[in-house]
Parts: sequence; structure tokens; C-alpha cells
Amino acid sequence: MNGGALFNAEFGIRHRGSTVPERSGVALSFCRRQSISKISESLSESERSKFTTDVMYLAMQGVNFKDVMSGRVKPENISADMLASLGGKSAREVSVEADRVRAERAERERQQALSEIQELEKKKAESDLAAEQLKKFEVLKSRFYKREEEYSYRAKPIIEVSVKNGTGKAVSRAYFKGTISSPGRSVPWLVESFNYEISGGVEPDETQSWSLAPNQFSEWGEVDPPKDAMFTVEVIRLDGADKEPLFGSGQFDDDDAARLATLKKQYSN
Repeated sequence: MNGGALFNAEFGIRHRGSTVPERSGVALSFCRRQSISKISESLSESERSKFTTDVMYLAMQGVNFKDVMSGRVKPENISADMLASLGGKSAREVSVEADRVRAERAERERQQALSEIQELEKKKAESDLAAEQLKKFEVLKSRFYKREEEYSYRAKPIIEVSVKNGTGKAVSRAYFKGTISSPGRSVPWLVESFNYEISGGVEPDETQSWSLAPNQFSEWGEVDPPKDAMFTVEVIRLDGADKEPLFGSGQFDDDDAARLATLKKQYSN
């Protein structure tokens, strides 16, 4: 956008007639528009391009686009506010102001990113510690199969699990991720979570075996793996005797890892 175009765009927002009414908002800001146009026309092509970019960047500061779209703020008011904010500045002064605003914004974004990096690294450390504790809640045996029901057209899914609690803490509920897969196949038949609220809990060093029946109309009821399929179970969370999470409530997942890597690469210094 050249200087004339910038001037015309600004003027066109406020007034489409052939004259400027005296004492109107247009008349009061007309000189400022002329000033912007004259400044732009006096610059080289590269300087004019930066000046236009700087003017528009400053104009967009503080604009609530939701208010504009809803009609609570009119576009012509944005134009008037922009001209008022420039306050007769020279091209260099506009450039300095725009660069200052950009730098402040970049610093806010950097501080926000550093704070998020710190939070994600803390989450990862806690997740790593929890993973070590979760390993102490051992899955000794796991089996998945379907059992035919006499008065049902759908077979009933059954999960059998045996566990030993080596965490040193009483556990009231255990959360698992179950995977049904076949040797030699890279894509599992099913990866699905399940949990079990344990009647009486599992005390430290205690071993228990459970036979669980997931909903027949859930993914467990839909899956039909071949006979050679294996069923593996991973412990992903444990709740204590007070029913509050012991380990695994804030799992550091793949999305967290990707986000952390991106932020650290972008804000490495």
C-alpha cells in the first residue's frame, strides 16, 4: 500500500462525499491524514513500505476484533484513534514507536514461553518420578477374552488382571492402559484405558486378582482380535486411601513433549 492508498483508505472510511463538513470528526483529523500521506510520499519505496507497515501495526494495537465484528466498535473509530495516537510523529518516530511496541510484545511472549517451559519441565520431572513409582504396582498377569452370554446376541468382554502393590501405599483405585496386539503387526487391534475401584483397597505388598467386565457396547465389546493376539496392561495412575491421586495424575504425554521441544528450540537463549 503506497502513501496515497494509505491516505485514501483512511479518508474513505470516514467520508465518501466531495466536501469535508466543518467541525466534523473528519475535518478535525483531515490534516493528520494529509500529514501521513505527505510523509509517505516523501519516502523511498523501501522506507514507504516500512512506514505503511509500522502505521498499520500501531493502528491494530488494542483493537478488540470481537467488538468490531459485533458492531460495538466501528471501523471509523479505529481510524480516528490511530491518527490521534500518531500525534504528528515523523516517519522515524513512527518507526521507533512501532519497533518499541514490537519489542515489548516479543519480550512478553518470551517470558510467557519461558514460564511454560518451566511448567512443562516440572510436569515431565513429576511424570518421570511417578512412572518409577507406578512400576512398583506390578501387573503379574493380564488376559482379555469374550464370553458368550445365554440371552444376549453379543459376547461379553472380560478383562482378567493380577497385581501386586509394591508402592508402600494403600491403593483405592487403579487406572490402566490396555493394548491388544498381534506379533508382527505394527498397529494394535485396540488401545483403550480402563480403571477399577478396589473394594477394600490393595494394601502394601498385597496381591490381588480381578475379573472385570467392560461395557459390551464399548470399544472392548466391539473389538474382535485373532486368537494369537496378546493383551498387555500398563498402570497409568493410582489413587490412595483418601481417593486422591498418588501417582500419575499429571502424565507428561506426547503433545507435552512436542510442545516443550518446540518452545525450547524457539527460545533456546
